[in-house]
Amino acid sequence: MLLLPSGLARAAITEPLSTAMTDSAIDERTTPGLVCAHHHLYSALARGMPAPPHTPTSFLDVLEQVWWRLDTALDLEMLEWSAKLGALEALEAGCTAIIDHHESPNAIEGSLSVIADACSEVGVRVVAAYGVTDRHGAAGSRRGLGENGRFLREGGRGVVGGHAAFTCTDDTLVAAAVLARHHGVGWHVHVAEGPDDRGATDRLAGLSADDWLLVHGVHLPDDHGLRGTIVHNPRSNMNNAVGYARPTRFANPVALGTDGVGADMLAEFQLAFVAARAADVTIGPDVAWSWLEQGWQLVPEARDDVVTWSYSPMAPWHLAYTPTVRALDVDIDGHPALRDGVAVNVDAVEVRAKAAEQARRLHARL
Repeated sequence: MLLLPSGLARAAITEPLSTAMTDSAIDERTTPGLVCAHHHLYSALARGMPAPPHTPTSFLDVLEQVWWRLDTALDLEMLEWSAKLGALEALEAGCTAIIDHHESPNAIEGSLSVIADACSEVGVRVVAAYGVTDRHGAAGSRRGLGENGRFLREGGRGVVGGHAAFTCTDDTLVAAAVLARHHGVGWHVHVAEGPDDRGATDRLAGLSADDWLLVHGVHLPDDHGLRGTIVHNPRSNMNNAVGYARPTRFANPVALGTDGVGADMLAEFQLAFVAARAADVTIGPDVAWSWLEQGWQLVPEARDDVVTWSYSPMAPWHLAYTPTVRALDVDIDGHPALRDGVAVNVDAVEVRAKAAEQARRLHARL
């Protein structure tokens, strides 16, 4: 496997899936660290936010009335504590690596470093990206590209980010793809999540590469031809009422993300299985488990992390139907990060209290 110097593993398509879970852990309580292949860590502060001006009646309404109101109100202090809370919750759920997609249009410069430092303090791995978009004009997209470039030049673990094709001009799409190639990393972008982005296939054709993360893909055609890993986010897709992605139809590898709804990847696996089973009764939990395993192709180091769980055996057919499986101990890069369900490197009570303060500040701006 060829590892990218600053981002994801390039050989996500060609290398066979690991059998570490099923071979070494089927009769054990331990697994490698889990990977969340798509997160928005700032979403940790969205819980309890004021209701939107009117009830959204479409996905574009959800973006405009909820998420785009929220991200424009973020500042760097909010980013620090939302990232710490998100990383803490990931750790407590046995997730040792997060691939984050960030946007804060009024606090762009330095944002990726704030997120990376916060996750590092908790002890969780993060691959960071800023979601470039033209919804704040050409100056906004230039600043987003600049933040991605700065972070990568300074040695940050990251990829280039893009919000979605439908909020970017063709020039911005090309500039982002060129920036990613220049740094030898992939591009992390929402693709055909809702019907407003059905044109993504044509607009991204010729630009995509094997190291891209194609997030959602709900409205992609079966034979879309884009290269990269599809990141399936079943809980978010249901919440936003954008439809079921039917990920088994794609030739691309498929990984699992949460789209900002925490980082409990066992819960996401269970939901991914149930959603797949509802669409096709012949599908077993091993299919959804393979999507969870695909995260190790993206962040291979997580495979060497060790999570000890409250349940045995940690096998797909058991876990698909077993509630409240908890991470007890977590070792990341050979160092203890969680013991008896308690974070080692940070004070969880303080993190939650500080994050709650920042959430109140954020909500007051909405």
